[in-house]
Amino acid sequence: MRKSHTMIQLSDHFTYGKLLRFVMPSILMILCMSVYGIVDGFFVSNFVSKTAFAAVNLMMPVLMGVATIGFMIGTGGSAVVSKTLGEGDKVRANQYFTMLILFAFVISAVLAVIGFLFAPQIAAGFGAKEEEMLKDCILYSRILFIATPLYVLQQAFQSFYVAAQKPELSLKVSIFAGLTNMILDYLLIVPFQMGLAGAAIATAVSQAVGGIFPILYFSRKNNSSLLRLQFPFSLHWRALRTACANGSSEMVSNLSVSLVSILYNYQLMKFAGEDGIAAYGVIMYVAIIFNAVFMGYSIGSAPIVSFHYGAKNHAELKNMFRKGILLIGGSSIVITAAAIGFAKPLAMIFTSYDAALLALTTRACQIYSISYLFMGMNIWASSFFTALNNGLISACISFLRTFLFQIAAILLLPQLLGIDGIWSSVVLAEFTAILISVAFLLGKRKKYQY
Repeated sequence: MRKSHTMIQLSDHFTYGKLLRFVMPSILMILCMSVYGIVDGFFVSNFVSKTAFAAVNLMMPVLMGVATIGFMIGTGGSAVVSKTLGEGDKVRANQYFTMLILFAFVISAVLAVIGFLFAPQIAAGFGAKEEEMLKDCILYSRILFIATPLYVLQQAFQSFYVAAQKPELSLKVSIFAGLTNMILDYLLIVPFQMGLAGAAIATAVSQAVGGIFPILYFSRKNNSSLLRLQFPFSLHWRALRTACANGSSEMVSNLSVSLVSILYNYQLMKFAGEDGIAAYGVIMYVAIIFNAVFMGYSIGSAPIVSFHYGAKNHAELKNMFRKGILLIGGSSIVITAAAIGFAKPLAMIFTSYDAALLALTTRACQIYSISYLFMGMNIWASSFFTALNNGLISACISFLRTFLFQIAAILLLPQLLGIDGIWSSVVLAEFTAILISVAFLLGKRKKYQY
């Protein structure tokens, strides 16, 4: 009886309780994965130096930019695979799954080699002019580039865990990888005093753990997973193109964050100097925590939508649409209130050693927090259309909210509001984007019958 209670199928009718149980591992998984950057930031900021902390934040957009390959293949590929499962073709679904994982590994490996070789040029281009900061940027990024292909696989597998009806396994792996990162961060930075290199090694090892385990698991013949890596595999170019198109929104979204961060860093150096970059780094750490609810729900629910779309079960599509609107809308209000209320305690974790930096970071977090009112609906809307295999609309929402609207805001608002304009930029971008998201959601209801 217990097994039947806990085992949730993609083909089920989802009540609120069942839906929350199904997506909760994905939410917690995102939280655990956020530990990488947050723990690194805490130990580097408090036990190494402010310059090293700024170096980590300066290079993180580059590293996350490569990781977008994993987001693209994971979200876009799981939509294709889940739709194929919904159509009843498990053999073809496994063929697609294997091909997509290998594609993600090869592409990310090539990009990692390029990043490793050109780390000095990349760091200098991002604004690392002083010798100490340039040295720290090169050191941190090169160590992480070595583990990048496995980190990309870790990102890709997160969505496939859900498609395979194993969301709880993704949570367990993420917890283990996160604990590995925390323990190694402490050991390598504090007792062994390896400084920034210790932080980078800790993160690289934990990423390797998160990438290697699913390869071993999905290669086993005797498991209860809906999906399995099959070798030899065959190329399915149409499925690959569809997966990339579907996942382009997530890739665009995450890549845009990386590109826009360059512009943020430029404006921050202009208006607030090194402290501004450090404060922005804290905002990104905190944002990951609160975004986990939006991202986790979107990742966890997307394969359900794709499955019922493939099965032409319009009643369940309507059910998932209504519940998505209510759950995301309600959580957005709660998260916004929590983010504003806990702005100072969260800022203190990273900046308690500097009163001026703490004050700057607290105000920045409070202003930025208003964006959570709109951000969740935009993230979910983009994911919803990805699940419906409409990569074009999904990419459009992501491109507008994370790139075009933010660039316009970050260029305009600081001229009017000074440093507060920088923190307000994402608020304006997300508010404008939600108008687009709502228009698409309402406009496509008849076509997809949700």
